[in-house]
Amino acid sequence: MKVVHLTSAHPRYDTRIFHKQCRSLVADGHAVTLVVADGNGDEERDGVVIHDVGRLTGRLNRVLKTTRRVHDQARRLDADLYHLHDPELMPVGRRLKRLGKTVVYDAHEDLPRQMLAKHYLGKATRRLLSFGVEAYQRRVCRHFDAIVAATPYIRDGFSTFHSRVIDVNNFPMLGELDGAPDARLTAGVDELPAICYVGGIAEVRGIREIVRAMERVEHDCRLQLAGDFNLLTLEQEVMTYAGWSRVEAHGYLDRDGVRRVLGSSIAGLVTLHPIINYLDALPVKMFEYMSAGLPVIASDFPLWREIVEGSDCGICVDPLDPGAIAAAIDFIVTHPERAREMGENGQRAVAERYNWQQEERKLLDTYRTLAR
Repeated sequence: MKVVHLTSAHPRYDTRIFHKQCRSLVADGHAVTLVVADGNGDEERDGVVIHDVGRLTGRLNRVLKTTRRVHDQARRLDADLYHLHDPELMPVGRRLKRLGKTVVYDAHEDLPRQMLAKHYLGKATRRLLSFGVEAYQRRVCRHFDAIVAATPYIRDGFSTFHSRVIDVNNFPMLGELDGAPDARLTAGVDELPAICYVGGIAEVRGIREIVRAMERVEHDCRLQLAGDFNLLTLEQEVMTYAGWSRVEAHGYLDRDGVRRVLGSSIAGLVTLHPIINYLDALPVKMFEYMSAGLPVIASDFPLWREIVEGSDCGICVDPLDPGAIAAAIDFIVTHPERAREMGENGQRAVAERYNWQQEERKLLDTYRTLAR
């Protein structure tokens, strides 16, 4: 089929959209185009044709003007199937359906629960927003041909009103990260062991507690941060903490940069706060740590504990307790053989279950069904 993926918010090389879904569809014989809005121009890469509708600043512009540009470009491309990746593109999908097109909606997040997690709003406002978003989502998405959900929990929500819903989990691609050069073994004797955090850096993702934990770690080690802060004020604040002296801040890294950080670390942190839309999430960074052979230090949520303890691949801690995070780091540093064993267990779990190749089959089978 001639397939067009649409995003008004994600970067062109988004791991889920470009590296996994688009490239898998190209390998399966589809003609794939990706429409983005990042201002970096048109190009073709790995068989995917990328069209850029230009970047506009401001959330209101993105919702109103950028979505109109994405819609106009989508119509010009005249594809067989359109795959949408942002909630603000739901009206675009509805218009494409009226033209007789096949439309797939990709639910990366649980949108109604996201509204409930916005604690800067009053409780009544959050509930009203969540109810309104869920009602609108039901009204629009029921007309789409298929729903692709990023987790089983999101899938179950859509399954209450749609008959074709699949979960395509954001698990790592086999071989992408586990071949990283093992600087953990080749580093000089004077180089301190490193713990890493990879991903967007924000208050609710535990950056305050992580840096505070570095103040309490008793043994020599360093923290590698790979990602951008969502707020300059937050970055400036944590830089004043005593633990910042043990931090190496790399900023945003491409996939090769991520491989290097993982390859030079002895464990990975994923200590997100217990907000409602994280409790049933499947954070890609956790599975990428596992894929790279790193033991994980993860938030003690029931679902995450089931994965981590079930695979014996890390330690679950209270994400709001810097002392508990520090104790887990100290354990990893002082028990290298046990850490290696947990890393190998995680790598095995990814190879057997938590990998993109398993998820890819579900996506391709859905496309084949829609093609028929």
